[in-house]
Amino acid sequence: QVQLVESGGGLVQAGGSLRLSCAASGRTASSYAMGWFRQAPGKEREFVARITWGRMTWYADFVKGRFTISRDNAKNTVYLQMNSLKPEDTAVYYCAADGRSYYTGSSSRNDDYTYWGQGTQVTVSS
Repeated sequence: QVQLVESGGGLVQAGGSLRLSCAASGRTASSYAMGWFRQAPGKEREFVARITWGRMTWYADFVKGRFTISRDNAKNTVYLQMNSLKPEDTAVYYCAADGRSYYTGSSSRNDDYTYWGQGTQVTVSS
C-alpha cells in the first residue's frame, strides 16, 4: 500500500512560481513511476507530467518549458516545479503512483495510476 501526500500549493500571481511536493510512503514507492494531474472546476482531471523510477519524463504540451518534474528516491518524494504560471493553471493538483514496479513506459491515463493523493490547490491570479 502506498500513501501520497501533496504540499506546496497556494496563491501566486501570474508569471510566478510554485514547487509542489509529493511524499510517498511504502516500501516499493521508489520503484513506481509517478505522475502529476490537475483538475480545474467543471473540467476533467488531466495529465500534467510523469517521471519513471529511472527519471524518464513526459509532459503535457501545455506545460512544456514551464514545468519540471523530478524525484528524490532516497526521500520517496516527487516534485513539480512550476514556473511562468498562468491563470489557466489554476486547479487542484494531484500526485499519483503507477503501481507497476520499474515500469518504464509513458502513460497519461488516469486508469494507469493506482494510488492518488488528496490534492493541493494552486490558484494563479491575473
